[in-house]
Amino acid sequence: MMKIGVDAMGGDFAPDAVVSGACLALKHLNTDERIVLFGDRQKILEILARENIGHDNFDIVHTTEVIAMSDHPAKSFSKKTDSSIVKGLMALASGQIDGFASAGSTGAMMVGAFMVIKQIPGVIRPGIAGFIPVSENKLNIILDVGLNPDCRPDVLYQYGILGSIFAKQVFGINNPRVALLNIGEEEEKGNLVTKGAFDLMKESNQINFVGNVEGHHLFHDKKADVVVCDGFVGNVVLKEAEAFYHLLKKFTPDNTFIERFNSENYGGTPVLGVNKPVIIAHGASSPVAIMNMIRQTREVISSNLCEKIKQAFK
Repeated sequence: MMKIGVDAMGGDFAPDAVVSGACLALKHLNTDERIVLFGDRQKILEILARENIGHDNFDIVHTTEVIAMSDHPAKSFSKKTDSSIVKGLMALASGQIDGFASAGSTGAMMVGAFMVIKQIPGVIRPGIAGFIPVSENKLNIILDVGLNPDCRPDVLYQYGILGSIFAKQVFGINNPRVALLNIGEEEEKGNLVTKGAFDLMKESNQINFVGNVEGHHLFHDKKADVVVCDGFVGNVVLKEAEAFYHLLKKFTPDNTFIERFNSENYGGTPVLGVNKPVIIAHGASSPVAIMNMIRQTREVISSNLCEKIKQAFK
């Protein structure tokens, strides 16, 4: 039985949006897959009753505390030990659940991932991947998208490995093409960090490195399947893509390709480089986004992604 842990109290509209999203996710799960909700039992039961969904469809782990978005991540994780985030990550560490997802405090989730789940030996800095639509049926992976705004060349090189494994295990891309986001395609272009990363990637036999790509290459798949950058650049790119969606939606509301830029369709993204599946979602997630966060968590668990990364970094 696969058990998918969900932080019912995390997010701007929790617990209503989270529990409603979990109800939507039920129809996408197999009989051997079960959602475990971490949060205030009474509030969860009230929402389930409103949704006309039986509470026996879920496992519920009662918690009495919530780590708010405004709380100090490290201090709150240490002090609020009966919070949904802490109890969820502790359950993941002990094997009671197979993955844990939250739209709550990203800082607290990252503190917990490092303290409780811990990073895979050999991984210098875990990263977070984002998705860039490049066609009606294909997504490119970009990382990091916000976890590490300052990166050394060896960290960027490892992002290439992490992204390559992700693309292969979750998206089923054989021998993914890995590129470095830069200000020019030529090998000598870039700053000291990207030049150093280029040299490491060029000499590696662990990834299918295809060289530098520029910003205008991001939205088509002729160049790469995985695009590597530091968290500062990646976060700007990801939020620009979100703004791109809202802008174009005003003019072409029925365009199916533009709808692929809607972040709600992906729900969340895994922290790459920690020992077990940890998924982080946007704080403003709607029920649909929560549903897709749960589906994304299921895919990461079933792909055995974390174990494949461990093997690569042995």
